[in-house]
Amino acid sequence: MSPNPTLVPPAHENTTGDKPRRVGVEIEFAGIGPIQAARLVEMTFGGNVEQHSAHRLRVTGTPWGTFHVELDSKYVHPDEQLLDRARATDGQPPGLGEHLRASVHSRTREWLGDMVAGLVPTEIVCPPLPWSELARLDELFAALRRHGAEGTDASLLYGFGLHLNPEIPSSEVSSVLAHLRAYLILADWLRDEIAVDVTRDMLPHTRPFHSDYTRRVLAPEYRPSLDTLIDDYLVANPTRNRELDLLPLFAWLAPEHPNPLLRETLVKPRPTYHYRLPNAALSDPEWGVSVEWNRWVEVENLAADPARLAERGAAYRAHLAQPTLSRWLDSLRHWMRH
Repeated sequence: MSPNPTLVPPAHENTTGDKPRRVGVEIEFAGIGPIQAARLVEMTFGGNVEQHSAHRLRVTGTPWGTFHVELDSKYVHPDEQLLDRARATDGQPPGLGEHLRASVHSRTREWLGDMVAGLVPTEIVCPPLPWSELARLDELFAALRRHGAEGTDASLLYGFGLHLNPEIPSSEVSSVLAHLRAYLILADWLRDEIAVDVTRDMLPHTRPFHSDYTRRVLAPEYRPSLDTLIDDYLVANPTRNRELDLLPLFAWLAPEHPNPLLRETLVKPRPTYHYRLPNAALSDPEWGVSVEWNRWVEVENLAADPARLAERGAAYRAHLAQPTLSRWLDSLRHWMRH
């Protein structure tokens, strides 16, 4: 595959409000700490680096907004609630005990971050970009690569990923269901194309959907309301650890839903499909966000074609009903070529 391939447009380039759809990107890597990574963001896109703690920074004033850069562990960052108690309130200074506790806490977290910096990945969370500008991020990935950033395949210990958060084209339940169905049908092809790293496959972060749930969702008579779609998903997938994580979307679509999983701190409500499957393949100079976007677009294009979606869904259900392994992946490869 050639470097920086041309971005493939999705079937729906704009939202229902006729605005260009945006995509958030998150990437994990080793070999470069947060401070150097933030400087590379600044060098590539401009802006200003702001350091909030020893291992958490942000780059403001870029063409798209703020980049967040940090060690990817909550245990190496100061507890903001504790720090808030140590700050002056109503014009009164904090007590000596609170101030001392906050100082020791911050220094301990900083020390812990220094100790685990080689094991805990650095993460860059990019602001949402218009899908048509995603290739600009490949400039940043190239800079990270030149300065020693290590991706998933650099060590058996590295289970690093790239996450895409494409903005939904529509909040209609029929659209969400179509995208979920398309993903379930193409998941095996995506795993084969990406060659998901063995370490990431062993870790729980990108578990595939169970076949029982897949059969239920692909059944032609399955026409759920939004509440039913969410409830069925939560019963079958009570976890963030799915290759396509719909919890952020469902938390945004149904903010009053009673399930506590949708209100967890790490579930950030947003109108996106949280696609967690790709490796962070920084060791490969021909890899970048453009490559993974073009793979994802196959899901979107299948979702936008009702006849083809129904045909492929029926074929996959027939495959799942067989008592022995069929050549489903061969069928997927044939479809994608033609």
